[in-house]
Amino acid sequence: MNVRVRYAPSPTGLQHIGGIRTALFNYLFARSLGGKFILRIEDTDRERFDSTALQDIYDSFAWLGIRWDEGPDQDGPHSPYFQSERQASYVAAAHELLEKGHAYECFCTSDRLESLRAEQSEGKSAALGYDRRCRDLTDEDRAQLRRENPHPVVRFKTPLEGDAVFEDMLLGRVKRKNKDISPDPVLLKSDRFPTYHLANVVDDHSMEISHVLRAQEWLPSTALHILLYRAFDWEMPVFCHLPMVMGKDGQKLSKRHGATSLIEFRRRGYLPEAVINYVALLGWAYDDSREFFTLEELEKFFDANKLNKAPAVFDYTKLDWFNGNYIRECDDTRLLKLMTPFVEDAGIRATAEQLQQALPLIKERMKRLEEAPELLGFLVGAPADYPAEELIPKKMDASHTIRVLEGVVGLLDGLSARSDEENEERFRALAEQLDTKLGNVLMPLRVAVTGSKVSPPLFGSIRLLGEEQARLRVHAALQKLKSMLG
Repeated sequence: MNVRVRYAPSPTGLQHIGGIRTALFNYLFARSLGGKFILRIEDTDRERFDSTALQDIYDSFAWLGIRWDEGPDQDGPHSPYFQSERQASYVAAAHELLEKGHAYECFCTSDRLESLRAEQSEGKSAALGYDRRCRDLTDEDRAQLRRENPHPVVRFKTPLEGDAVFEDMLLGRVKRKNKDISPDPVLLKSDRFPTYHLANVVDDHSMEISHVLRAQEWLPSTALHILLYRAFDWEMPVFCHLPMVMGKDGQKLSKRHGATSLIEFRRRGYLPEAVINYVALLGWAYDDSREFFTLEELEKFFDANKLNKAPAVFDYTKLDWFNGNYIRECDDTRLLKLMTPFVEDAGIRATAEQLQQALPLIKERMKRLEEAPELLGFLVGAPADYPAEELIPKKMDASHTIRVLEGVVGLLDGLSARSDEENEERFRALAEQLDTKLGNVLMPLRVAVTGSKVSPPLFGSIRLLGEEQARLRVHAALQKLKSMLG
């Protein structure tokens, strides 16, 4: 089979993780089988069209390194297909269904439809949805109504008997009774723009889409699409409804769980390779052990037979772990380039040389690029003001901490010239002398020097900062503690 798949986003909002997962799975499916991946912009809802959302689609694909294979301008750089430019094909398809008796014109006004919905919502009617009032009009009635309303909508004549049945790649045999499908949905609106259902089926057919991989939330729509394929007498694509992406609470992933749009993940400093790798594992696995893959490896190894039916759980901690690994593997030149905007946006005026020198220290600690300013800030200015209580280790008091820091001052001389191992030995000896743990010596020094309990490696930080500056900061910390004691 000639494999052709598509991703068909609507430019009405930013690209979110669920959509990105759908795009990625379609892309990988096509690449793994030597097929084509098509981008189709479903922009027929002109009232909700957002040019920013359209640009976000382009930016997301570019950032991830995903490229679609064809568009209407075959001789030049490929633009995607736009449904708004294919209106004539939808009008023609609607007229074909009218001629075949599978659709009809509906002249009901918006006021009547609103009244019908209100009546149904109040429980006054057992039926839900359109009441099929215009389904069996006589030619005379239709002609009269057309004089009053020359721009009727076109509705699909949903069969009243039988079932819509298809084989899903992941879910197996799926069947739905026709009577349970939305009664006679609109296919062509009065402005001659199609609804999603008509445009989706017409485009998939005309673009020879062989496989439709989409989220399971679209499963209720598939039965109607099956009926439309039958009405047109067209061959159906193979459907595969992907598992949902859920939060750890078992609910559909949403903003309450944290960042969901791709641009938010980019702004927080995730690397594209980490996002691709992690998202590819949301509902798919190569085997029971391997977790790290390049995009090129995913293109080779992806197998739809290894998709999981169960919902995938989005774990932000796991994504951070992936991202931290990719940061550590990142080339220093590239990482410095990626990190610098985060540092500058935070108001840290570090030189390129300072950042270059600091990179080995923070590279091992960063999970996201947005953490760079906090890790670097102490190097280029006084540490952020911190409460004196931050200096005091657990089970110690201010007086004991003062003795620790007074002992530490003497160890700063010559620290930069000594190895980390030798420095650690000296600090350990001080801890034993003061009858405390090594951590109770290093923690107050870390806070004094960096202003935080979490920082790059301490001895390396002091080397970059300079012994004299470190000594001044320790003295300032001592003053904080002494002030506590009055």
